[in-house]
Amino acid sequence: MKALYLEAIRQLRIRDYREEMILGDEDVEVEIKRVGICGSDVHYFTHGRIGNFVVNEPMVLGHEAAGIVKRVGRTVAHLNVGDRVCMEPGIPDFKSRATLIGKYNLDPNLTFWATPPVHGCLRETVIHPAILTFKLPDHLSFEEGAMIEPLAIGMQVATMAAFKPGDVGLVYGAGTIGLMCAISAIAGGCSKVLITDVIDKKLEVARRFDGLVPVNVAREDLGAVLASHTGGWGADVVMEASGSDKVYPGFIDHCCLGGKMVIAGIPNQAVPIEIAEMLKKEVSLVAINRYCNVYQRAINLVAAGQIDVKQLIGRIFPFEESIAAYDYVAAGGSGEIKVQIAFD
Repeated sequence: MKALYLEAIRQLRIRDYREEMILGDEDVEVEIKRVGICGSDVHYFTHGRIGNFVVNEPMVLGHEAAGIVKRVGRTVAHLNVGDRVCMEPGIPDFKSRATLIGKYNLDPNLTFWATPPVHGCLRETVIHPAILTFKLPDHLSFEEGAMIEPLAIGMQVATMAAFKPGDVGLVYGAGTIGLMCAISAIAGGCSKVLITDVIDKKLEVARRFDGLVPVNVAREDLGAVLASHTGGWGADVVMEASGSDKVYPGFIDHCCLGGKMVIAGIPNQAVPIEIAEMLKKEVSLVAINRYCNVYQRAINLVAAGQIDVKQLIGRIFPFEESIAAYDYVAAGGSGEIKVQIAFD
């Protein structure tokens, strides 16, 4: 079968996938239909590494996927051939201490699609644990199914934030993850969420969602806008999803007394956090690492129409044009939030 390999920085090639694929008793084989291009995929494409994860040999990209079950393992009972599914791409050691305490996303031995040296899902079929493969309701498209993975990050943020009904949220960054955090916060009970960026096209996408208040911080004073929406109190929960170190000076100023800050973005360098200000305001600081036990909840919300991920989907490239798709996204993608690749 064909797969998209990253062979070196900015060097992609579609070629045969010759790795051995064995269907275990608890696995399923899935024929891939849609794959989203994630910022991490693009970073590997443009830089060849993310932190300590370095692409030292050719690697198949992609980790946001949906498809159709092609084969099922001998003991798999909840899925059948022909089921439409999406897959959670991180595979832990199911007997590890982290997994047993309900934190399998933190398992040191967890493997994750398209994280060196693990191959991703931009190939015609994958074999995956059935327990991490989720059936899609009939009315959801493959495009929506491939959006469940980034939505899961927003769901993890919402879970860790523990919103109370009527809270006001603030999200730094209106990229895919920032928008997922914002719409998950609305679904989680926030009355409104301010979301910041410096790119108008991204903020225009945010305007499509009820409850989101876009703020272009290149032109607007965020503190003044936030004060106008909260009577000067500040945000109940501040969510960092931009990965920019520029948000940290004054980060705590935007959080209310007794509020919470949730960090989902990964900064490229060490950042200052004003501990004295945190103590004075008794602010809680929470960090999240991908997601844990939220996939089905994310599917439920999309299926119920409470979260509309279709509004975040931009251009869809056929698999044969995958290289052009990566060039397009790396060049800015005309401000689109999510570009996908189709196998049909």
